[in-house]
Amino acid sequence: MAYDVVVIGSGPGGYVCAVKAAQLGLKVAVVEKRATYGGTCLNVGCIPSKALLHASEMFHHAGHGMDELGVEVSAPKLNLEKMMAHKDATVKSNVDGVSFLFKKNKIDGFIGTGRIVAADKVSVTGDDGKVQELETKNIVIATGSDVAGIPGVNVEIDEKVIVSSTGAIALPKVPQNLIVVGGGVIGMELGSVWLRLGAKVTVIEYLDKLLGGMDGEVSKQFQRMMTKQGMDIRTEAKVTAVEKTASGAKVTYEPVKGGEAQTVEADVVLISTGRKPYTEGLGLDAVGVALDNRGRVEIDGHFKTNVPGIYAIGDVVKGPMLAHKAEDEGVALAEILAGQHGHVNYDIIPGVVYTQPEVASVGKTEEELKAAGIAYKVGKFPFTANGRARAMLATDGFVKILADKDTDRVLGGHIVGFGAGEMIHEITVLMEFGGSSEDLGRTCHAHPTMSEAVKEAALATFFKPIHM
Repeated sequence: MAYDVVVIGSGPGGYVCAVKAAQLGLKVAVVEKRATYGGTCLNVGCIPSKALLHASEMFHHAGHGMDELGVEVSAPKLNLEKMMAHKDATVKSNVDGVSFLFKKNKIDGFIGTGRIVAADKVSVTGDDGKVQELETKNIVIATGSDVAGIPGVNVEIDEKVIVSSTGAIALPKVPQNLIVVGGGVIGMELGSVWLRLGAKVTVIEYLDKLLGGMDGEVSKQFQRMMTKQGMDIRTEAKVTAVEKTASGAKVTYEPVKGGEAQTVEADVVLISTGRKPYTEGLGLDAVGVALDNRGRVEIDGHFKTNVPGIYAIGDVVKGPMLAHKAEDEGVALAEILAGQHGHVNYDIIPGVVYTQPEVASVGKTEEELKAAGIAYKVGKFPFTANGRARAMLATDGFVKILADKDTDRVLGGHIVGFGAGEMIHEITVLMEFGGSSEDLGRTCHAHPTMSEAVKEAALATFFKPIHM
């Protein structure tokens, strides 16, 4: 059977692209090597980790701070098996949802390993070794990313003692000691899960701050909060070895600026040093698809590779490795393939760290604005001065808004606090429409809400806040 589009990979980018293309009247097939659809995100990434984050937050909350609210409870008891069952049920619900969307939109799904044979042909090898060939007008590479490992260090990940994020969401018991190599989003989220469940967590980070490219002030506040919660955070530390031991594993590191090496031992070591594009076995060499110096598929502004008829989206191409970025690219590409004019605004893609409290960001950081020589102004408002936050005992953190000094156009927004991942979107929408801090500050917000802190930060940007 001939198709208009064959998508290789059914993660957020791939399945959304397929659904949108089918909605626009194209004949679509999807090739997925896993037994279930949804890619890393739905199966072993975003979705299961959020289920564990929420469950571990509830466990921690039940044992801390309830007395202040007049709720007296006995110490909570952890049933890790049941918590993991909740995670698995959440995953199943989501991957089943993708299967339903494929059926609803008459998308043909093929389970097996996809390989590009030519610009108009994809072969699918099933687990039984049988090969099918799909003819198509267009091919979309949406194969996502894989664990990157530690540059220059040979690490054998067995997903039991030395684990990636995949193993870290499926540990059979709470480790007494957990070492997290890498203080980015994945490491801090999964580290916080096991910290709340009772593990002693040590984070070893190469940079001088956590969360990589996040706004510096946000990162400092976040690190203070994580330290207060009990994490042992060691920055500017270069890992030189990760080895198994009789009782678990050990990590050797040395100061980036020079000094004596140190060794830390733990039951489990989580390697969370980033991800790399997944292009293995796709046949890209054979058909001549070009990769850049970071192993990503090279594309132009319309997701085209250098081979006519072959496109790429998501983690396998340039840009932030975020599910929602991949989704937006999937929609835009489907529209292009249907003769429309799809577009993604890469300047306004929010990012969220689902720890507690959450961290959320959109647009530029102060460091980026300074480096670009852009004159800007800053407005901040702490949750300690927010009525709803006080009532909820959720006063940690602040809202920070950055706007052009001359035009007042909002250039970036950063939030540390309870519900930050939800609140960031009003700043995102404002920026999408080119709004100013005054526009936001003069928009009526319901009282009492956490979101009033966003309004107050906007007021502080163009003039003065009311409640400070």
